[in-house]
Amino acid sequence: MKTVCMIPARLGSKRVKKKNLRMINGKPLINYVIDTVKQCDCFDEIYLNSEALIFKEIADLHGISFYKRPDEYATDQSTNDEFALDFIENVPGETLIQVLPTSPLISADEIESFASEILSGNYDTLISVENKQIACVYENKPVNYDKLKVNPPSQTMKPVQAYATALMAWRYETFRKDMEKYGSAYHGGEGRTGYFELRGLSTVDIDEEADFLLIEKIMMSQNSNVDREIEYYDEKSREHIEVDVESILEKDGLRKNDLNNANQEIINISEIINENGRSAPWSRRVIETDSNSATILAQLPGEGNRRHYHPAWNEWWFIIEGEWEWEIEGVKKIVKKGDIVFMRKGRAHKITAIGKEIAIRLAVSRSDVAHIYPERNDV
Repeated sequence: MKTVCMIPARLGSKRVKKKNLRMINGKPLINYVIDTVKQCDCFDEIYLNSEALIFKEIADLHGISFYKRPDEYATDQSTNDEFALDFIENVPGETLIQVLPTSPLISADEIESFASEILSGNYDTLISVENKQIACVYENKPVNYDKLKVNPPSQTMKPVQAYATALMAWRYETFRKDMEKYGSAYHGGEGRTGYFELRGLSTVDIDEEADFLLIEKIMMSQNSNVDREIEYYDEKSREHIEVDVESILEKDGLRKNDLNNANQEIINISEIINENGRSAPWSRRVIETDSNSATILAQLPGEGNRRHYHPAWNEWWFIIEGEWEWEIEGVKKIVKKGDIVFMRKGRAHKITAIGKEIAIRLAVSRSDVAHIYPERNDV
């Protein structure tokens, strides 16, 4: 039995322009599903199906086949039924498995499990779904609850299944028959239809701009080399959290703060220091990206930051000028010009300028990193 994978990819898109080609975390969206599908052992052939020849270039680069979809099946009015039937009529096979590129977080294991289900012979159509185990309403009427009864715990509520659409599968023969008889086969027609549950990140589908932003953040988190431990709020804790950088700097005694002129192609640290002077404390952010932030901080002897720690992010400093007393987990050390200081997440630290001259350091972290402070005032 020949099993064909089809990845449909139109060039046009109303809500998110050219979304299949849009770069996300360093590569086009379409590449993620291609790379995942290529890890699967269940397909005899893999096709990228599009009206646009730029996708042929992508298919060739990835070593998969390309099917040129007729333009009439690539409009906003075209249906999945139409372009799937066109593909089935022109590409030999027995079972078609469609994988949408707008679900880039789906895994190879999930795809193979889905394929195994349709290839078991129990179904003619298999549809991926997401269980919504919560009270649901359709046309202002309850679906899985009774308005006149006490609302049950959500874990005991009968789930409503919504199409996940990331994965769809049809047997060629059944699809053709349903299209000939009803003009539609997408939902299974008269054949045996099964439903395959997807969970978690595999159900995140890019349909709007906000979905793209969400996926980008998820991928950045997945690719981070920082281990994030599960933590819980302790009601007995006497700590508090601060995130706003400008407020944090002001509480640390820095009143002159330039945080809005970062990411110049070339900067000169000496020029920045000369512009701001050595007679009063100041800060200047020089880098601000999704993954890190770098700020130059200058403080007079006796000045510094308050004792704190970062629960989920490592931080490092480069000492540009002067000397500092660095306290890490209660141990005090002297750091000076040229030193690089690394602070692993979760370790309480504090730094104070010492000597007779202003001390200057470059602090590298993230602009949204959490600062956890003790409630005591003697920090």
